[in-house]
Amino acid sequence: MSKARVATLWLDGCSGCHMSILDLDERLLELAGKMDLVFSPLVDIKEFPENVDVTLVEGAVSNEEDLEKIQKVRARSRLLVSLGDCAVTANVPSMRNPFSAQAVLDRAYVENATLNPGAPREVVPPLLPQARPIHEFVKVDMFVPGCPPSADTIYTVLTEILAGRTPKMSTLTRFGA
Repeated sequence: MSKARVATLWLDGCSGCHMSILDLDERLLELAGKMDLVFSPLVDIKEFPENVDVTLVEGAVSNEEDLEKIQKVRARSRLLVSLGDCAVTANVPSMRNPFSAQAVLDRAYVENATLNPGAPREVVPPLLPQARPIHEFVKVDMFVPGCPPSADTIYTVLTEILAGRTPKMSTLTRFGA
């Protein structure tokens, strides 16, 4: 029996969901017997692969690079899981939404800069007009709220998915928990 091909992705967020994944501790070894981690910010793989069985995505879609990534990930993943409140609702990244992208850049790189004021023109991807949840751009198969979801929740979600079952989210987590 072949192992499931699992990936994780970090868009605009704090990495708290990935910290919860690391908090699985010794359960990571158990999961490693059932799955291969084929892409993640936790490993040194540069290109998102084809034919991924399950992808857990943390963070909101806030810039052009995030949008390109989530579209590629959706096209290459059988099951896409929106992991954490930022992915599910845009949560903290959306706090910039009442302001224009230019106003946000000016505030960060001009008004609060003491050396070399000015928004970066290279390396930093252009902001989208608003930070939005993943499902507004691509089809999401499962939503796992929480800020961040606990390691126990992530473990249950993964073990249920790997066993071919759909976890009952209402018994596992809630927004902000």
